[in-house]
Amino acid sequence: MRASTPGSGEAAAPGANDTVHPKSHIIGRGSVMEKILVVEDEPDMVMGLKDNLEYEGYTVVIARDGIEGIQVAQAELPDLIILDLMLPKKDGYDVCRELRAKGMDTPIIMLTAKSQEVDKVLGLELGADDYVTKPFSIREVLARIKAVLRRKGSRPQKLDSYDFANVKVDFRKSHVIKGGQLIELSHYENEILRLLIANKDEPVSRNRLLDEVWGYDLFPTTRTIDNHIVKLRQKVEDDPRNPAHVVTVHGIGYKFVD
Repeated sequence: MRASTPGSGEAAAPGANDTVHPKSHIIGRGSVMEKILVVEDEPDMVMGLKDNLEYEGYTVVIARDGIEGIQVAQAELPDLIILDLMLPKKDGYDVCRELRAKGMDTPIIMLTAKSQEVDKVLGLELGADDYVTKPFSIREVLARIKAVLRRKGSRPQKLDSYDFANVKVDFRKSHVIKGGQLIELSHYENEILRLLIANKDEPVSRNRLLDEVWGYDLFPTTRTIDNHIVKLRQKVEDDPRNPAHVVTVHGIGYKFVD
């Protein structure tokens, strides 16, 4: 087996339902210096988010279409991405999918005018960490940014790769090579496997998987884990119906065994 790791003054607060507008609803300044990439094509929304985030102390970079968003994300390596769903050239789904396929695990908060649950679920399945539905208050956006960054900061150093049996896992590229065959992993399959391997031989509860991989508030059903485990076993096990490595711990969750 082999594993590796990577190396002061305050403005008046807006009401809870106030929406973002340029040059308005600015909230008290903070001291954080994280870099946030805003991928958004609506000028008023861009200006409103930029002004408020900079006032909070964040460094802000802007991209105005999906292709530029991917390019800027790779060049600037932001700490968090605010990604609009409806973008020119590439929509937010494609941007999220491509960034995750390139191995970027930067937290992503999606902005969407759509309220249908299926749209939110699809974004989360593709690797988004959270979503905000327009119209929204700047208070809500800031709260979600802080929560996502807090979760990111509390995560232990991640494995880059791991080998077991006839499987070589590359977590940076979200794929495995099994018996010489390249098999792509979804973002969540990748992160589930990474967490299980990081806790090798120890049971990991479904609730912990939801909390650390998704953020429990985003997917309040443990059935989500079971569905992803089935797909993961099909990719890494010789006999998915009788798994030797991704093992069920009845009444608790799952564990990884070499």
